Amino acid sequence: MQVELIKKGISASQNYLLGKQYPEGYWWAELESNVTITAEVILLHKIWGRSERIPTEKAQAYLQKEQREHGGWELYYGDGGDLSTSIEAYMGLRLLGVPKSDPAMQKAALFIREKGGISKSRIFTKIHLALIGCYDWSGIPSIPPWIMLLPDWFPFTIYEMSSWARSSTVPLLLVFDRRPIYDQQIRLDELFIEDNINYQLPLKGQWSDIFIGLDVLFKVAEQFDLVPLRQESLALAEKWVIERQEESGDLGGIIPAMLNSLLALRAIDYDPSDPLVLRGFQAVDNFTIETENSYRVQPCVSPVWDTAWAIRALRESGLASDHKDLVKAGQWLLDKQILAYGDWSVKNKQGQPGGWAFEFYNRFYPDIDDSAVVVMALADLDLPDPNGQKLAIKRTLDWIASMQCTKQGGWAAFDIDNDQDWLNELPYADLKAMIDPNTADVTARVLEMVGSCSLSMDSERLQRGLKYLEKEQEKDGSWFGRWGVNYIYGTSGVLSALAVLSPQNHNQEIARAIDWLVSCQNPDGGWGETCASYRDPKLKGKGNSTASQTAWALIGLLDGGSSLKKWDYSSIEKGIEYLINQQLADGSWYEAEFTGTGFPNHFYLKYHFYQQYFPLIALSRYLKYSQDEQFKLS
Repeated sequence: MQVELIKKGISASQNYLLGKQYPEGYWWAELESNVTITAEVILLHKIWGRSERIPTEKAQAYLQKEQREHGGWELYYGDGGDLSTSIEAYMGLRLLGVPKSDPAMQKAALFIREKGGISKSRIFTKIHLALIGCYDWSGIPSIPPWIMLLPDWFPFTIYEMSSWARSSTVPLLLVFDRRPIYDQQIRLDELFIEDNINYQLPLKGQWSDIFIGLDVLFKVAEQFDLVPLRQESLALAEKWVIERQEESGDLGGIIPAMLNSLLALRAIDYDPSDPLVLRGFQAVDNFTIETENSYRVQPCVSPVWDTAWAIRALRESGLASDHKDLVKAGQWLLDKQILAYGDWSVKNKQGQPGGWAFEFYNRFYPDIDDSAVVVMALADLDLPDPNGQKLAIKRTLDWIASMQCTKQGGWAAFDIDNDQDWLNELPYADLKAMIDPNTADVTARVLEMVGSCSLSMDSERLQRGLKYLEKEQEKDGSWFGRWGVNYIYGTSGVLSALAVLSPQNHNQEIARAIDWLVSCQNPDGGWGETCASYRDPKLKGKGNSTASQTAWALIGLLDGGSSLKKWDYSSIEKGIEYLINQQLADGSWYEAEFTGTGFPNHFYLKYHFYQQYFPLIALSRYLKYSQDEQFKLS
């Protein structure tokens, strides 16, 4: 590939990214998910009597535009349609006034019935339907409120749930206690396939059926008002929710937690003009995207993540470490460092705060992945206060070190040893996202941070992290990607980590990973992987080529090849050629596919900047490695 073409592509990409920076210094692009988030926000406004706050025609246009030819709505691009997603989209349209006699609605109803109807949908979908009288509360698993009172020494507390499950579940304790019905004058009977609906929780014929028996006991206790310490537990749940609401109104930084907190306040009769309610709705509004023809809601916002990666990409592409736009971005990041204790400190008694969160506001839930990427971005800048810069990095390094999981030696996203997998067998937990165990991709990010920034962390910690990665490597040489789709993401991250921290001791692991990446390159020179690889590992590394996944593969091949001083030139150059050929006239790239992961098999994301900063890093790293005398650039 000609050097001048690559340099031209890099320059165009730089200009595109610089043009997207906000005046305050940060970068922030849309975080796209499926239509359920928007449908649930519509429901929330209806329940609170705030229908006038929704631009009905725009919301309806968005939901209708996302309906596919088969009649359903997708969980991720090209998945063939998802049952629960389709039910919630249908519900949203009915709430907006679209009649069931509408031809598109009839087509949707047929799709839903063919998939099994409401009875086969996920628990959270059924909860939303129960709130408007379209599903019976008896079919919703009970969650006893006394879990709020369980002490730290007990085998289970709410802090054994993942941060996202915890922040979404505690508000629901208040909702489940009241089991409210807010009649919206619609029925969804046409979405059932049974004449006589069985609301009993289904048995699976396995050990987890014990939870079905417990659910029966919980419901009997509720029926006869025999729930132990009910009022004390509910008061504590209410206090917990209120304490975790940010001044901005955010809770947990994610829409499910924010929606559930507002549902909780509605269930316990808060006034619509209460500041807690008003702030909560303002936070939800801040997640919405309203254009001339569309109204949609993001599940989360990613300014810290986007800003850190944009800095890294622009620095790697050649912008100076004291470039004014990068300095402004670095200062913005420094101001976002979280120096308050959050939920993580319940299980981490020794750590001192110093991390970053994903969003604008989320002081209770900084995460390791964001924090490590921010450190790598800041360490590569010359900021006006170098001592403050070093102190911020040191705080983060110490906090991350203290967050290492004690059992397996890796790092998770938000908590320590949040790995009680039995929680995923609860009837309530059909999303299988109740825990936050250590993962290869987050662990790799921490180790890459230490190695690439020449930071000092206790050698025993590093060795435990490396041993964890060794154990997690698949037989074919790949690594699972928890937070990005999927094995391409995980493998790339681990290769970058091993290459900067311990290449001499991991030649074999690196070589096997490189061979796997090369083996799944597409004929067009790119790489792609379907979200379905989470469900079927036979699909790992298979899918339509995308700019972001091609960039990940190239970054892994380049870093891994550098550590071995042995590159697969043909594969790399075909990948580079793919990126150059796919680049648009304005310097950007486009991909329709979702390459980010919320909950494997159940919730996926499209980060609109992934298709921008990762290709820029890949092209820039290619040029950097081409300067190596052992790299033969054509």
